[in-house]
Amino acid sequence: MMIKIAVLGAGGVGGYFGGRLAAAGHEVTFVARGEHLAAMRRDGLVVESVAGDFTVDQVKATADTEEVGEVDYVLLGVKTWQLEPAIASLKPLIGPDTAVVTTQNGVEAPHQVAAAIGSTAVLPGAVEVIAFLDGPGRVRQIGGGGKLTFAEWDNRSTARVERLRDALQGSGLIASVATDIWAALWSKFLALGSVGAIATLANAPYGVLRTRPGTRQLILDSMAEIQQVAKASGIKLPTDAVDTTVAFLDSLPEAGTTSLQRDINAGRPSELEAWTGAVVRIGRQTGTPTPLNTVLYELASTRSQIG
Repeated sequence: MMIKIAVLGAGGVGGYFGGRLAAAGHEVTFVARGEHLAAMRRDGLVVESVAGDFTVDQVKATADTEEVGEVDYVLLGVKTWQLEPAIASLKPLIGPDTAVVTTQNGVEAPHQVAAAIGSTAVLPGAVEVIAFLDGPGRVRQIGGGGKLTFAEWDNRSTARVERLRDALQGSGLIASVATDIWAALWSKFLALGSVGAIATLANAPYGVLRTRPGTRQLILDSMAEIQQVAKASGIKLPTDAVDTTVAFLDSLPEAGTTSLQRDINAGRPSELEAWTGAVVRIGRQTGTPTPLNTVLYELASTRSQIG
């Protein structure tokens, strides 16, 4: 069964997932702007992928959600710092059964979207893909599998969740319906919230951070604080969550770096507020001490301001 989906943010995540869905015959409209929008309208969307290159020749793309109308699903592919204007543009896309799928890093985006449109319209999600814009109208995927983990807000089974899962799987993507989507989001957050600021301040790759005893312990101590914040927030993380996250970090390329440190190094807007900033904020809201992450946040914030 074909789905009608609007992709807000046609960058690496939105371009790759939306491109796969469009290539499989689903009705996909990309909401983009500038040269990227012009290139897609003129030449289509070109995707280079480790799973096979492809081109979507006839791309539906616009800068205005009013031109799209109601859809079955909205894929929010923007960065956390781009979320506010994206949420403001949602209204024309939303019908009585529309589901908005969040893909942002961190754990706060679903709540931000729900504050505007209601939690029943939100499918909290997390992506695993390494993809980026490689020029106007071009997306390059170099790893990460192309996986979307998602579920209803309350984890119940629904027809729209099954329909989206089938559409993603039928498009060559990996779809996982979580039994506890909040535990899934916080499990991913263990890695982001702990490593991001430490990597930024040390300006070192994964290989250095995990082999130096001191920085490895800092990562573990940061994770321990995040675990306590999760517990205070009512999140039931798996008992092996830290071990699983450490094993994941140990599997990453030695020369790899976090997107947070790359963005701050380049003077671009970053997701620091959604990573370490969120640990500190939610810790404060729940009365959970976060001394290490507070120091990391303040230092990384200062660095992001002075370049």
